[in-house]
Amino acid sequence: MKKMGNHSSITRKLCLSLALMLTVSLSLFAQDPAPADATAAPAATSGGDAVKGKELFNANCAACHKLDAKATGPALRGVASKYEMAWIYKWVKNSSDLIKSGDAAAVKVFEENNKAVMTAFPQLSEGDIDNIIAYTSEPKAEAPAAAAGAPAVDAAKASDSGISNNVILGALALVMAMLVVLLFLVNNVLRKVAKANGIEVEPKTPSLPIWKAFAKNQFLVLVTAILLLLSSAYFVYGYLMQVGVDQDYAPIQPIHYSHKIHAGDNEINCKYCHSAARVSKNAGIPSLNVCMNCHKNISEVAETTATPEYSKAFYDEQIQKLYAAVGWDKTTQSYTGKTQPVKWVRIHNLPDFVYFNHSQHVTVAGIECQTCHGPVETYEIQKQFAPLTMGWCIDCHRKTDVKTEGNEYYTKIHEQLSKKYGVEKLTAAQMGGLECGKCHY
Repeated sequence: MKKMGNHSSITRKLCLSLALMLTVSLSLFAQDPAPADATAAPAATSGGDAVKGKELFNANCAACHKLDAKATGPALRGVASKYEMAWIYKWVKNSSDLIKSGDAAAVKVFEENNKAVMTAFPQLSEGDIDNIIAYTSEPKAEAPAAAAGAPAVDAAKASDSGISNNVILGALALVMAMLVVLLFLVNNVLRKVAKANGIEVEPKTPSLPIWKAFAKNQFLVLVTAILLLLSSAYFVYGYLMQVGVDQDYAPIQPIHYSHKIHAGDNEINCKYCHSAARVSKNAGIPSLNVCMNCHKNISEVAETTATPEYSKAFYDEQIQKLYAAVGWDKTTQSYTGKTQPVKWVRIHNLPDFVYFNHSQHVTVAGIECQTCHGPVETYEIQKQFAPLTMGWCIDCHRKTDVKTEGNEYYTKIHEQLSKKYGVEKLTAAQMGGLECGKCHY
């Protein structure tokens, strides 16, 4: 018999090569990134307490003033370098008296700010004013500049640690390739062993193609045809039932409005903007003067508002679109009279033959807005949360108990129907919520 070589040595060499490659990969990619340097502490201010001053500023001054931009009043950063403290005390406590006295500086400030009368703050002590001035005297924080010649670092890569997915997938692909090579080697060795021992390998006999075998079996053909027909009917029915259902529809609006910022971060009540929902059939689109109640003095967002997807500059641009629509000049703090229509894209749209009354659900039933519109306080872009189909409405009527507290009409009908159905609480369906005429007319 012919002497065969040691084929197991090939396998050992390949395994050793794989182990060496994985060891090098682990050593290169398993290191954690170095921690970022701590942010330098802000420079201390002399005089008052800047921390207390910030609290007082936000509570008393922020409605009309900003540190670095003109609002209803002038920008206040560095105001201590423009006026004497004795004058500032008099101005803050009662600016009107100072203007009436004919003080030149007071009259000038009054004229430069469209003769807007500043609210008097006699309750603020000189110490409180010193604290506010200390806060307004702090230098403006500048964004840290990158070191000269330093390469830019990808934030996602800097925060990542451990072996990357590409290395793991590459190692697995290499192992699979090695297995294929080993199979060919084993097959080659077995053929040589068989040939050396005089063993003949039987040739492959041609078999009947599977499609011909399937066509000859009439039972399988019948069952397959029935399954195909039922499957087709199921998918066609499902497709037709989705016609007109716009769940998760989220159109791009002409002015980007973030419910996450307004209803979420700032906790503005839904019915402050959509006030018509309490008393009307339709919730309505808030008029832009409702937006200007706040944005008359908020011409830009805070730095912390920016997200990886939407920058501060993007949000500030949307506020400028609002100003252009209402004709507001933030420099002069006045309306120009030049307005532009905002063509909002409607999101929720029921068929004309469906009657739905917001006030009946919001005010009478006490249903929260999130029940139908989803967690809007988490939506950056508003979308249609519910399918708004007939089945969805009926299911809600069957599960929702009617609130009878403080409503004599419901109390009386509740007593009658609860005896009829033998229950303690009635659902909207048991009170006629499934009658066709309630929603269709």
